[in-house]
Amino acid sequence: MRLVNSLPAWLIVLLLATLFNNPSARAAEERSLAEELGFRKESRILIINGDDVGGCHSANVATIEALENGLMTSATIMVPCPWFNEIAHYAVSHPDKDFGVHLCQTCEWKSYRWGPVASREKIPGLIDPEGYLWASVEEVYAKSNPQEAYWEAKAQIEKALAAQVDVTHLDSHMGTMQVDPRYLEMYVRLGLEYRLPLRMASESSFVAGGFPKLRQQIAARGIVFPDFFIHEELKDEKNGVKEFWIRLIRSLKPGVTELYIHAAKVSDELKAITGSWKTRNEQYELFTHDAEFRKLLEDEKILRMGYRPLRELQRARASR
Repeated sequence: MRLVNSLPAWLIVLLLATLFNNPSARAAEERSLAEELGFRKESRILIINGDDVGGCHSANVATIEALENGLMTSATIMVPCPWFNEIAHYAVSHPDKDFGVHLCQTCEWKSYRWGPVASREKIPGLIDPEGYLWASVEEVYAKSNPQEAYWEAKAQIEKALAAQVDVTHLDSHMGTMQVDPRYLEMYVRLGLEYRLPLRMASESSFVAGGFPKLRQQIAARGIVFPDFFIHEELKDEKNGVKEFWIRLIRSLKPGVTELYIHAAKVSDELKAITGSWKTRNEQYELFTHDAEFRKLLEDEKILRMGYRPLRELQRARASR
């Protein structure tokens, strides 16, 4: 996840001042996030999130099984996609499961496309010449603006809530709302408006992008997010899915870590959508059916949880 650092310095300063310099923001808690959640400080706590749920039937089936019988602890729904209704119905009938919204301003697949949820007249810059969302984050930044991204994200959250999904958190498809400070402003705004925790880039990502204090500043506004986020490391997954995740689990640090996978059952549908179908199926199998991998988490004393405790902590802090 690469932070955009090509903005004029004066604009970055203005944006950050507007977003984060809140005189009422209190200092960060002295206790660790793990301790606030009721764990020991040295505990290693893992959120295993399933991204792209609702994207297709193959993803929905795999996610449901991974949540019920596997290691997955939460998932995020792509509201604009055709299979949204299927997973929304499941979420409503299984209120114990954690479901967030996977905010989409892009639609990257060549043959399988989707459009916006918001009124097209309100967000013309987000729509490509064929009537779909843009295929890349770069095109969104070039053709649209943060306000349009906010309106589309808000429409997606409202649609999920209208379907009675008990939304537990937000994250951003392809990182559109997480990697540019202008869009990050809208992302934090949504987290505050809906009182929801956010997926947040790791400290190393912000440092590499030239924004070393952003996590602390966002936390000071009242947003709760995991201590660590596995993203840059995923470049090594191509060398072997199971071997990669075994190494990563063994290297987890004390605190709360989020990792994400794209669980999907292999099918003609999945193969027609994405060339990454094999990796998605391997992730599904590993995090759902692999007894050796499950035992590894037990041996390493990794504790699993979803995003709901973070949501409740954020709301409890706000009420205080």
